[in-house]
Amino acid sequence: MQVLQVQLEVGPDPAEVGRARRWARSRLAGSGIRDDEPLAETLILLISELVTNAVVHTGCPAVLRVLFGSTGTAGTAGTVRVEVADASCRPPQQRHAEGEDTGGRGLELVDGLADRWGWQPEGAGKRIWCEVDRDAPLIQAVPGVHGAGDADLGARKTSHAVTNPA
Repeated sequence: MQVLQVQLEVGPDPAEVGRARRWARSRLAGSGIRDDEPLAETLILLISELVTNAVVHTGCPAVLRVLFGSTGTAGTAGTVRVEVADASCRPPQQRHAEGEDTGGRGLELVDGLADRWGWQPEGAGKRIWCEVDRDAPLIQAVPGVHGAGDADLGARKTSHAVTNPA
């Protein structure tokens, strides 16, 4: 399978999250994912959450990678993989936000939107990744996410595989 990989270095500043979103939108368009597609919005939200987690919770620079899988043999559109690597060895911790909480929904959203996600040690730090199958059907709500509003977030059927270091 042929894979196109693009990469962006992200500084340890919350303002970098907006820059990462703008960069990702242009790369998605370049890969044939139109800006008005629900898939584009889902990927931008996933990228935003993973980059925000890296910047806010580690205070370290990070590297955002987006990998576009080629079209499958049965005519499927392939998989888009988002990876964020940072220099912190602290594992990600999925939390459950309550009512008016202003944080704690990031990995819950990733779990609800991605087809698969996980993390693994990388050098002195870690890499958090998620994958979205381009031909997966969209569903109407994010299971288990409360307080996300009534908007259709373009969520997908999920299964996640978190890789913990042994």
